[in-house]
Amino acid sequence: MAEKSTLNRRNGLWSRDFLLGLTAYFFLFLSVSLFFLLPLFLKQFQFSGSQVGLIMGIHSLTAIAIRPFFGRLIDRQGGKKISLLGIAILTLSVPLFHLVSGAGALPVLLRALTGIGWGISMTATITMCTDLAPVQSMARSIGIVGVAGLIANAVGPSLGEEIIRRAGFAGLFNCSLVFLVLSFLLVSLTRELPKEDREPGRSSSLSGILGSASLVGLLIIGSMPVVHGSVRGAMIYFMPLLVKALSLGWVGPFFIIFSAAAIMSRFRLGGLADRFGPKKVVLQSAVIIGLNLFLIWQVRSTAGLWLTGFIGGFGQGLIFPALSTYLIDFLGRENKGLAISLYNSLFDVGMGLGSIFYGWISELAGLQPMYLVAGIVLLSFTIIFKIKAPDIR
Repeated sequence: MAEKSTLNRRNGLWSRDFLLGLTAYFFLFLSVSLFFLLPLFLKQFQFSGSQVGLIMGIHSLTAIAIRPFFGRLIDRQGGKKISLLGIAILTLSVPLFHLVSGAGALPVLLRALTGIGWGISMTATITMCTDLAPVQSMARSIGIVGVAGLIANAVGPSLGEEIIRRAGFAGLFNCSLVFLVLSFLLVSLTRELPKEDREPGRSSSLSGILGSASLVGLLIIGSMPVVHGSVRGAMIYFMPLLVKALSLGWVGPFFIIFSAAAIMSRFRLGGLADRFGPKKVVLQSAVIIGLNLFLIWQVRSTAGLWLTGFIGGFGQGLIFPALSTYLIDFLGRENKGLAISLYNSLFDVGMGLGSIFYGWISELAGLQPMYLVAGIVLLSFTIIFKIKAPDIR
């Protein structure tokens, strides 16, 4: 039975089960992205800025904290079961937002619960999708799952605004719940692969892997997702301020071009890490992103801004599946759930730290010089990564 299951996975990426898992991840991400508009809901209850920040931020904090613990559980139990658990937590939490009627502990508690559900379900669903993909297409499958998230992230806020106009915030919460139910049903319909079939032919001790690596090596490998996240945070959080400061029009086209380029590079070139090894692609994509940060430092026109959006999105589209796959290969394919959870947690930590650090740099030196610093930081860590990080393949 296991032999037949493995054979089916090798026939191609776009199997029935992979498509079910991919669609489930899209609806899961779409449900969560509707809550980007939650501050609008909170404003009507006279929440202070710090209260809104706490309510929105605790979601990310609980997701970061819970992922590594459930990453190990995913490796033991399989992605499907843990994905259903995480989606169930979200499904139970979202309707309770109807009960929020003012400032207090309830919205903080609910956002913490949704963070736990999101941290569990996101990691488990990505792992489940890669389990359902051919073994030799690890990076490509991760990249395509990431595309589903990018599309949901782009569609969610606009869809949410339309829902609020038509049905108010109650409609927003109800639509989020519907998307979660759809995601739960789609995950339920996917196959449950036996453990020996999820990553056949290899077994190694995690403690042995970590024990054979030096502390410096572990820190270098762990630093790359953090630095990558910090640079991504600088691109997202400070670009609207830069566009306004330079009087370059609307920032919307930049993000559209950025997302389109990321989607294109993941679809067309997401499998490069499978063919040439993830470390090589990490290095090349990091150089592209670093050089693009230097271009942003010098941008003076709208056309130049759009060009940096394309180059930046292209590089970001390549580095996500490559760096994820590198961490998976380093920890061992049988520890894939842990590797994916660690990558996402480290990336999110980088996003948070980067917004603080680069905000401080922008105050000291200005917005455009901030991007110069970001490029220097990224390329410096990339050189260290090239020299010190092991070649897995």
